[in-house]
Amino acid sequence: MIELPKKAKKPTMYFIGVTTNQSSIMDLFPHWMKALDIEAELVGIDIDIHADPEIYRQVVDFIKKDELSYGALVTTHKIDLFNACKDQFDYLDNHASMQEELSCISKNNGKLEGSAKDPITSGLAMEAFIPDKFWEKHNGEVLIMGAGGSARAISSYLFDEYNDKNMPSKLIINNRSQPRLDKFKRIFNKINSDVEVQYNLTPKPEQNDKVMAHLKPYSLIVNATGLGKDRPGSPLTDKCIFPENSLVWELNYRGERRFMHQALENKREKNLYIEDGWIYFIHGWAQVIAEVFHFDIDDNIFIKLEKIANDIKQPETSKI
Repeated sequence: MIELPKKAKKPTMYFIGVTTNQSSIMDLFPHWMKALDIEAELVGIDIDIHADPEIYRQVVDFIKKDELSYGALVTTHKIDLFNACKDQFDYLDNHASMQEELSCISKNNGKLEGSAKDPITSGLAMEAFIPDKFWEKHNGEVLIMGAGGSARAISSYLFDEYNDKNMPSKLIINNRSQPRLDKFKRIFNKINSDVEVQYNLTPKPEQNDKVMAHLKPYSLIVNATGLGKDRPGSPLTDKCIFPENSLVWELNYRGERRFMHQALENKREKNLYIEDGWIYFIHGWAQVIAEVFHFDIDDNIFIKLEKIANDIKQPETSKI
């Protein structure tokens, strides 16, 4: 069982995660609220990974019934919470229904709504560091290690049909367990069935090394496993070989981030561009906060929030 938050005494948003007190959002949230002229507080709810479905149901039920509980951002538990609680929502957006996950809980005229923001926020984050026409010019591939919600969101953006010729030449998905691979395949086939996709069962880091060694130059390599943040380690070994002139995206913005440091150790020799999860983190929180408190984020508001975030916590990232 889990100790639920006490009845909210002021407008409250929740952060449903694993180690929420370690997140930078706990420092950022009050400053963002002041800048947005919103009076609200953020409360973390820590739940063990792959918890009992009843725990997720209790948390969602509490938010639904508590008048001053406005909503929540969900991380790590996006898929498990969706599976356990989808019937508790009055409305699920198209992304949540398609991806079978949710990252945002909000209320609208007394109704509980669930949405998946990752397809939007991952796209915004990639637009910030992937050069224009990168795929059309170089014909590189994409390797995503991890087959969860973030991996599906990134793939959905990269292989959306509106991209036309500016798509990676191939999608490669590596994961430690077969059920996640099967689910990814089932959902991605609805998004774009014309893409060449390779699915690899890779329970050992050495197997990820072997797959990455065959990537084309000018590829994108993504750590979507969560390793390096709440859990130590990397999906790769220290003997891994990165493809030349490639983009490396560490989705974590905190923790030991061994994957990012492996890339940094090869940055000069392989001419790598390395991005961590900081801008993804900012977009993710900004989009959910806007949904929970019912306002639109334009460029001016996002720039303001980004500046506040960078002033409070300079991210440990590397860009060329």
